[in-house]
Amino acid sequence: MKTTRLRAVLGAWLFAGASAAAHGGHYPVTVHSCNRDVTFTRAPTRAVSNDVNLTEMLLALGVRSHMAGYTGISGWKSADAAFAGELNGLPELAQRYPSLETLVAAQADLYVAGWNYGMRVGGPITPATLAPFGIATYELSESCGHVMPRPAASLDDVYNDLRNLGAIFDADAQAQSVIASMQTRIADVARALNGTHDRPRVFVYDSGEDKPFTAGKLAMPTALIRAAGGRNVMDDVAQSWAQVSWESVVARDPQVIVIVDYGAVTAAQKEAFLLASPALANVAAIRARRFIVVPYDAATPGVRNAEAIRTIARGLHPEAFARTPRVSR
Repeated sequence: MKTTRLRAVLGAWLFAGASAAAHGGHYPVTVHSCNRDVTFTRAPTRAVSNDVNLTEMLLALGVRSHMAGYTGISGWKSADAAFAGELNGLPELAQRYPSLETLVAAQADLYVAGWNYGMRVGGPITPATLAPFGIATYELSESCGHVMPRPAASLDDVYNDLRNLGAIFDADAQAQSVIASMQTRIADVARALNGTHDRPRVFVYDSGEDKPFTAGKLAMPTALIRAAGGRNVMDDVAQSWAQVSWESVVARDPQVIVIVDYGAVTAAQKEAFLLASPALANVAAIRARRFIVVPYDAATPGVRNAEAIRTIARGLHPEAFARTPRVSR
């Protein structure tokens, strides 16, 4: 589809939509997205989310009726049964990253994505390429390290995204409720870990055989592991998700390996590969067979991060949870 045709198709729809839009007292709303300010004069009605974690955020905020669909799940991820049920009836517009034509054909007015979560620097889908078609973009905070300097990932990144999305959709109360629930569950973990002083060395294994793909200091697992009472051995790598060498893994001698579970290669297959690697034979985590499996949508920024922190903490400090009853759900 040529650019002029794309503009004609969406332009007619935008005119009709804008003329009928109600401007309630909540609007206009301006949120900060990476290095940009984005202003909304009404709640989006045709939002498209990319990836399972971002889609879960929108559903948790109760804005499904404002969505035209989602992208980027079935092509390389899988949704658990409960989440698949929530997606029932909501169209997947692209199995992986969407094209510009896909978003325009869906009459999207907002694309909720991130850098390497539906967009690539210099790629065909960016805030700059979507803007001429009236499609606003909200970028996942954790991913902003690809386009601007930023500190290490933190749970505040997730809370910031939830607050901003709540403001965009006039769902502030629901956003605060989701944040409060996460904070309560994370506080339960902190209480269980009170008095625990050792911080085991942790390596995050996402994928890769020749070179491992892992989480650096700008990726969410660094914050999750810290909150769970451990330390990411790659927390000095000033990148988000990145390839490193096996030699660097061996040199840092992790005591525990967190496996990110998604895609065609199962967590069990990833564990078997690590155990069979001669290069890793003397690594402490391999010798002790200490593995923790975390689903992709819990390891990436989103509403399941509190769940990931508890899973990792129980794997790192089982003795703390043996003496502490579970409080929050």
